[in-house]
Amino acid sequence: MSVYRNIVWYMKGLREYTKTGYEAASKNFNAGDLEVDLSNKTYLITGGNSGIGYNCAVEIARRKGTVHLVCRNEKLGSAAKNDIIKETQNEKVFLHIVDLSKPKEVIEFSKSFSTSKDNLNALINNAGCMANTKTLTSDNLDVNFATNTLGFYLLTVGLLELLSKSEDPRVLFVSSGGMLVQKLDYDDFNFDKFSKYNGVMAYAQNKRQQVVMCERFAKNHPEIFFASMHPGWADTPAVRSSMPDFYEKMKDKLRTAPQGADTLVWLAVSPAAKKHNSGLFFQDRTPVPTHLPLAWTHTSDTENAEFMLRLSALSTKFQSG
Repeated sequence: MSVYRNIVWYMKGLREYTKTGYEAASKNFNAGDLEVDLSNKTYLITGGNSGIGYNCAVEIARRKGTVHLVCRNEKLGSAAKNDIIKETQNEKVFLHIVDLSKPKEVIEFSKSFSTSKDNLNALINNAGCMANTKTLTSDNLDVNFATNTLGFYLLTVGLLELLSKSEDPRVLFVSSGGMLVQKLDYDDFNFDKFSKYNGVMAYAQNKRQQVVMCERFAKNHPEIFFASMHPGWADTPAVRSSMPDFYEKMKDKLRTAPQGADTLVWLAVSPAAKKHNSGLFFQDRTPVPTHLPLAWTHTSDTENAEFMLRLSALSTKFQSG
């Protein structure tokens, strides 16, 4: 079944996820959707120092929004902040140094940010990790899971109250079409079942987890608009470093980073995005299915709820510890 999934997914990707896929889809975009003034709105973007996150931050700052970058590396984060300010002439760009793979650090930041700010209009969960070898954090967590899943969960939960008090609150997850080859596994967060660790498949599982998180959050918090999205196959530093073979094979077909960021920007700022239901998965400004046909990746509502319960239980350990 995994061979079938991979083949169907790859053929779909060649049609839809590439630069030509974006060019075809963008013919149906309404340019007016992004003609907005964000002067009184605040956005928090994780991993905003490069790639999709950076380009999203630029577009928000260009429209006069206040941007808070959450980055792990201070040197790279500072450079990105300065570049965004220079490019957009918007001084309202701020940097916070947080390692999303460290739960206690995420919890502390969420509390601090929530108590020091009056509003947050959108949380953009964009940062990603794809370690290709089994790597455990100091908390004995798989680093991919700790960053891509638990980090996003803790940050979202920690900022829900602040978001709910704000105008037009939104929470977005930068997922991946790669999640289509994975069925949710709610009880193997550290990938101990893998006979041989596969960073790409661990990443894809995390991206499936993000989509399920988005759906469950949307169900439980109707006052906030939630969405997940796939940026397509884009030429970003993360792709070049984490997937060098894929990059070499596909580099002439990859989308630009701004093309990859387009739907994320649209979901973050456009009134048109809110015409859709909360909790959906988007590709090129359009809701798309979260499962391939006949791929046997569906899970029950009970299984999805169990996944969230286990995440909550795990987070409680760090809250109390």
